[in-house]
Amino acid sequence: MIAIGADHAGYALKEKVKQHLIDAGYEVKDYGTYSEERCDYPVFGKKVADAVASGECEKGVLVCGTGVGISLAANKVKGIRAGVCSDATTARLIKQHNNANIVAFGARIVGEELAYDIVDAFLNAEFLGGRHADRVALLEQIEEENFK
Repeated sequence: MIAIGADHAGYALKEKVKQHLIDAGYEVKDYGTYSEERCDYPVFGKKVADAVASGECEKGVLVCGTGVGISLAANKVKGIRAGVCSDATTARLIKQHNNANIVAFGARIVGEELAYDIVDAFLNAEFLGGRHADRVALLEQIEEENFK
């Protein structure tokens, strides 16, 4: 299951990406927002991050104006590695090299077709392990130190 969430700036693109994922055969759980009414991105970043960190959802997709704010919120949740992507190559590499479990992007930065490419690249990529596993382990060590 893929968790998806957005603030008001990302709402319209989130709806399109959600339908793209459903059309591709994914189960999607929408954590809001559910309109373009002004709201706070940290709320939705945390909801999606909690769902992924708990194992309720396998991966997550987040959208705000730039992708940055909502990814910052998600990365405050233990076990989350969210990356902001404005291209499909970066989306593939955050999974392959960083074992990211959430991809974020900005509705004010990427268009609809590019958003589909970003999500597809992220979801179709596999973590490469090897030397990258050592680096992810270092990230997890830092996380453990900071959550004591």
